[in-house]
Order: sequence, then C-alpha cells, then structure tokens
Amino acid sequence: MNTTYHQFQLASRPVGNVKRSDFNYVTQTLRDTTDGEVLVKNLYISLDPAMRGWMNESKNSYIPPVGIGEVMRALAVGRVVASSNPKFAVGDHVSGLLGMQEYAYSNGQGLNKVDPKLAPLPLYLSTLGMPGMTAYFGLLEVGQPQAGDTVVISGAAGAVGTVVGQIAKIKGARVVGIAGGADKCRYLTEDLGFDAAIDYKTDDIAAALKQHCPDGINVFFDNVGGDMLDIALAQLAFGARVVICGAISQYNNTTPIKGPSNYLNLMVKRATMKGVMVSDFYPRAAEAAMVMGGWISSGKLKSREDIVDGFDTFPETFQKLFTGENHGKLIIKVAAE
Repeated sequence: MNTTYHQFQLASRPVGNVKRSDFNYVTQTLRDTTDGEVLVKNLYISLDPAMRGWMNESKNSYIPPVGIGEVMRALAVGRVVASSNPKFAVGDHVSGLLGMQEYAYSNGQGLNKVDPKLAPLPLYLSTLGMPGMTAYFGLLEVGQPQAGDTVVISGAAGAVGTVVGQIAKIKGARVVGIAGGADKCRYLTEDLGFDAAIDYKTDDIAAALKQHCPDGINVFFDNVGGDMLDIALAQLAFGARVVICGAISQYNNTTPIKGPSNYLNLMVKRATMKGVMVSDFYPRAAEAAMVMGGWISSGKLKSREDIVDGFDTFPETFQKLFTGENHGKLIIKVAAE
C-alpha cells in the first residue's frame, strides 16, 4: 500500500464557475488507524450538483458549508484496507461521505456496507445511491403520481431525472423529459421509454409543453429552476404537484437566485410546491434499494454512469455537470477495484 495519498481541500469560495485554483491539491501521509477507526481506499467518487452549494458560505443551507482548508465533501464508495472498528472488516466495501481524497479515515458513522456481488460498485453512487433515493422518494412521496398523470421532468437526462422518469412510467404515468441536445433526448425516448422529450437548446419549451401536455402538467419534477420552473408553472393542471429537487441553472450565479414569478398559478390551480431532501428518507433507504434493485434485475429500470478515470481531474470533470457534457451519473474512478 502507498504511504502517501492525495486530497482536494477547498482553498477559496468559488465565484461563478468552479476553478482548479479554488482547491489545494494536498499530499498526506497514511497512519495507523486508532480505536474505532477504519481506513477506506476510495474507488469511485460521486460528483453531484449539490457539491457546488456546499462550497458557498451560506446560512440557509441544509448542511454546513465545507470550511476553507477542509477536504471537499463528496460521496464515495471504497474498500476497507485497515480497521480498528469491530463493525467493519478489512475487505468490506462501504459507501458514505468519504470526501474528495484517495483514502479516508472514518469512525464508522454514516458508513454503509455495500455488496459488489449484488450490483456493480458505481450503482451504489447512482441508482442505488443518493440520486436513486432522491428520485424514488421525491417522486412517489412528494409528487405522488397517479396512473394516467402527465409527469414532466427538467434535467431529465441527469442522474436523478432518468430514474424519476422510469419510475413514473412503471407507475403508469405519461412522461415528458426536458434535456439538452438531440442525443440526450433520443436516449430518453428510445432507451428509457419516455413518451416525449423536449430539447431546451433548440425547442420552444413553452410551445413544446403545450403540445406534449395538452391537459396540463400533473407532476413537475424540477432539477433546473430559473426560467424553466416559471414556464412549467404556467402550464400546471388542476391539483398539480411541483417537486423542487434542485436548481442547477442557479448554482453558479453571481447574482441573487431567480425565484418563480408565476407562483400565483399554484393558487389558481390549487397546486402544491414542495422541496425534497433525500436525508429525510434515509431511515427508509433499504426499502427503496430493495424495490429499485428488483426493477433493475427485471429490466424495468436502467442505470447509466458517466465514469471519468483520474482522481486529479476533479475540478475540470466537475464542470461537466454544468455544461451538460455528462451522460448519466457523473463519477470519478479513483483506483482499480
């Protein structure tokens, strides 16, 4: 085993797009584990839009910001290589907030064992991880789709959106996805079975929604925010449910976040708008994993990962989330399994 390892520490609060200079690439020396500790070799690290918010100094966040000089917070899956904790043995595979680093020390809190024999390890960061759980509970608990409903998803080709659409189809809904680019739209309809896809880069979104949702939108699952949220609010059906999952169009803003100007349509349509936070549902994670694992096994649910080889590429690879270059769940491969 190597005696040193690398980590990305937050060096400054990013302004606009994240830059390599916002991080320090630091070399650390491995040490023995102390009582109750485990040492995990990170194999795959998840890149998520939420990480951009964690870099900001904000008092309104659901989680404290990453401190200057601290390891960048990130979800990862890895293998235990040393353990002084009776709950974890060397060779166990685990997932958790292990950080943007090649090795991580943990007291075991928040670590979950995962089984690479049941599913490939990257799936525990995608469909069987936080994005999949967000999609499952966000749609079913907050969106509450009924058979025959029209469900519209922004950011539909992303890690959460693809799962939301497929679950909606499983539940008998009609599904319209909004994504960027012909390839992504084709993927949604031809590979995942969406009923229609709207290319926000070339289509008139409002006109396309009227065409594909003639009776209005029953469930709008929003990952984008900004203008797209406004356009969707204008076309809600009576009693619609709007699920606020994210607002990736706003995360790199250097000006205040743009809120919805069409919110009065919630009153007119007797609609509701509610945020979803996956951590609220962690006690039920096993339930979601069992159900979605069954759907994956039966071929009803497909998962797509965009795996980039190279830990040191993190700052540049992270930007793929905001340029729309990623195809599926964006993950960095740190080391061979």
